[in-house]
Amino acid sequence: MDRTLAAATVSGDQLDLLEERLMTHRRRYVGVPPQTMLPDLVADLDDVRLLAEQRQPAATQARLSRMTALLATLIADALMKLGQLRAAAAWYATARTAADDSRDRTVQARVRIQAAILPYYYGPLDSAIHLTHEARLVTRGNEPEGTSAFGAVAHARALARRGDSHAAEIALRAAHELFAQLGHTREATDAFGFPARRFLLYTSGTLTYLGRPRQARAVQQEALALYPVRGAGIDPALLHFEEAICLVLERDVAGACRLAASTYLALPSEQRTQIVAARVRHILEAVPARMRSARAARELGEILALPRPRT
Repeated sequence: MDRTLAAATVSGDQLDLLEERLMTHRRRYVGVPPQTMLPDLVADLDDVRLLAEQRQPAATQARLSRMTALLATLIADALMKLGQLRAAAAWYATARTAADDSRDRTVQARVRIQAAILPYYYGPLDSAIHLTHEARLVTRGNEPEGTSAFGAVAHARALARRGDSHAAEIALRAAHELFAQLGHTREATDAFGFPARRFLLYTSGTLTYLGRPRQARAVQQEALALYPVRGAGIDPALLHFEEAICLVLERDVAGACRLAASTYLALPSEQRTQIVAARVRHILEAVPARMRSARAARELGEILALPRPRT
């Protein structure tokens, strides 16, 4: 019985190598297009799956479940960006199951925050609010760290977009208090890091949907200054799209549409994915109905209708 309990088909060195490969993926994912990342992520997840299928000691199984959760989350995120929403939802569900099996509360919370991005952009918003609320509950009582602040600001952003201003303000204050207590966060080149620029990205979204465009634009400029010129992924574009929504709120529809159009066209073709197109549609939806026939709005719609690369 003792031999059975101690039996394992994977060594600590093997697990270390798998985690090194996972960290490489986490760093590459920040700036590499999703269609390029997917094959490598799936291949490594298959290696982890084969090991997890066999009986392992609890500590080994927990490490494998944690790796499964993080790899499945990256796969789900890539599929979401490519517009494969049903597949993305299924992979996010797998990630949550694996995270819960790992018993790692930080991973459990982080996977839920990431999963909330799908309903935040594509609906229903109630699901985004529920997932971010769950994430906050999971980390309640933990020492302040990046995931706690991330959960609070993600919850605030979802609440603000639904129009629950009071609850969003409370969550945003909590997020700022938690973030202020952090001595450091993971580096900006880690897909699972929570650097200042990502905190500012979510704060920008919250302020935008709270109807505070002047504050939101100040936060957007602060965030954009923290991104590198190259290899920053689509986050800078998302900030510019939020700036365009702020311009709509300030009744500068022509300026908003021009900014959205130039931002969209400046992206490399492989990064003009479905999630980017969805954000541009959000800008057009924010334009008052009586102004959607204006030249700038029509041109933005025409740009959005241009063929995108097949995925």
